[in-house]
Amino acid sequence: MLVFLIVSAGFWVLGWYMGAPRSARWLMIGLFYVAILAVAVVFPEGSPLRVAIGGSLGEWLTLGALAGAVWLYAEGLKWLRARVRPENLPAEAPKTADDRLARYARHIILREIGGPGQKRLGSAKVLVVGAGGLGSPALQYLAAAGVGTIGVIDDDVVEVTNLQRQVIHTDARTGMPKVFSAEAAMKAQNPHVEVRPYNRRLEPAIAEALFADYDLILDGTDSFAARYMVNAAAVATGRPLIAAALSQWEGQISVYAPGDGTPCYRCIFPEAPAPGLAPSCAEAGVLGPLPGVLGTMMAVEAVKEITGAGESLRGRMLIYDALHGETRTIRLKKRADCPVCGA
Repeated sequence: MLVFLIVSAGFWVLGWYMGAPRSARWLMIGLFYVAILAVAVVFPEGSPLRVAIGGSLGEWLTLGALAGAVWLYAEGLKWLRARVRPENLPAEAPKTADDRLARYARHIILREIGGPGQKRLGSAKVLVVGAGGLGSPALQYLAAAGVGTIGVIDDDVVEVTNLQRQVIHTDARTGMPKVFSAEAAMKAQNPHVEVRPYNRRLEPAIAEALFADYDLILDGTDSFAARYMVNAAAVATGRPLIAAALSQWEGQISVYAPGDGTPCYRCIFPEAPAPGLAPSCAEAGVLGPLPGVLGTMMAVEAVKEITGAGESLRGRMLIYDALHGETRTIRLKKRADCPVCGA
């Protein structure tokens, strides 16, 4: 049998050197064994060929039986492993209709939303421009509310200075693009929602085509140039726009829908303020929870726009003064000479 083992090892090494798969190498050894067994059966004991291969017929049959038992054992292990692979195990929490019913139960029992309103949320597509201070809470609450498709566009990365107010990001995700950090948080909050991260700067060349894929736009940008661009694309595509802004202790929010006869953002702010009159958060500072208040209000208005619940902020601006604990609302008027939505 020594000759058989040496030749079999040679077949295995040769097959490995030639790149033959394991199954082909085992097949060569198996055919060689069949040939040896045929010699042991056909030729009588004492013949030169029987002497060369060595071993009796009983020994060769025993070797074959042992090899067959080992093969059967290996195949049985493969079958058992296949039966317990993760994809064959029951999920810890199957995402079924019953799960969604429990998840959104507090919405469904609200008279103003109910089952039909929750279904509209699940079918809605909302784009959030910016995953910073305003976008963070808006994105979290849109995902928690069950908005079916949520897009987020931002070209920035998470920095330590963001963590004081941009609560969707974590210290462990410092250096990660904000859109992917936000996506991770939203999917962890609600695996039912579809998140579309766009890790790039929003530019006029792509704004209208991108907005056309969504039903509602939320503007969480922090400069007048960006807000004007977002407003122009929203007007051009006929998409309602929920926009908020903040500085230090105060914030404002409104819903702009010129297609509904209400003003657009440019109607209210026809020109950007002179340099220095509207400093950025980095220049003037901002209260950490303030973006959370305004960003959550944006999510509230989004839910109302989608479900038709309550009274929208269309044509009105809500101003929140955190330092003095005051809230006031002012009426907004459309400008006939607006360069974006006017005649």
